[in-house]
Amino acid sequence: MRIVSWNINSVRLRLPLVLQMIETLQPDVVCLQEIKCQNAEFPATALEKAGFPHQAVNGIKGLHGVATVARKPFAGTDVKSFCGKEDGRHVMTRLADGTELHNLYIPSGGDVPDPVANDKFRHKLDFVAELAGYWGGRKPEQGLKAISVGDFNIAPLETDVWSHKQMLKVISHTPVEVDGLNGVQQALCWHDAVRHFIPAERKLYSWWSYRARDWAASDRGRRLDHIWVTQPLKASLKAAGIHREARGWEKPSDHVPVWLDLDLG
Repeated sequence: MRIVSWNINSVRLRLPLVLQMIETLQPDVVCLQEIKCQNAEFPATALEKAGFPHQAVNGIKGLHGVATVARKPFAGTDVKSFCGKEDGRHVMTRLADGTELHNLYIPSGGDVPDPVANDKFRHKLDFVAELAGYWGGRKPEQGLKAISVGDFNIAPLETDVWSHKQMLKVISHTPVEVDGLNGVQQALCWHDAVRHFIPAERKLYSWWSYRARDWAASDRGRRLDHIWVTQPLKASLKAAGIHREARGWEKPSDHVPVWLDLDLG
């Protein structure tokens, strides 16, 4: 099974890119973030024609929104809200074997890394803390098979940003955010599926700013998009990667697809 996660930055605007990605990467499941449409506006028919008739959408007008689409039926779906906000940041789909697939869009946090001066940053930190609490509460579930994907908006490793030193005071790589995401990861002993195959010593990015005149030449990226698996799925991992080429497609998202191959038997 191949799972692709992608912050598409408007699924209606970039539907041709979604279809191009499907043709290129041949996924079985696609998890999209920042779809920027309500459920009724989601391009369900186009994706059904592309081979993805099974769809779970949590869309919000003018805001974030997430969607998971698949070639094969889901065994169930659910949605969780965080911080008392119904802002389309999560959808869970249960795969045929019972594995939970959680599609997440963690808040970006704005521009000022001060939770007192910046409500968006406070929301981000609260969201991450609540997410850690949620997974910590599920820790007693022995043998839980789960996958967590999405735009986490945090680059945790020094090699997940173009310059660790220069990014320490920039939202997405501040120590308080990294500590928070590490807490989420430790709450359920999540395993970083992409770094399982690409060593932590190697620079790796999934996002490049639109502000760069030549994103590829400057290469000032960040790895904001992640795929994690719980320990019972670690032995099922087969391959993973980041499709950097998509950043150079016509009218691209500032994020690129992240993919995982695994054998669920």
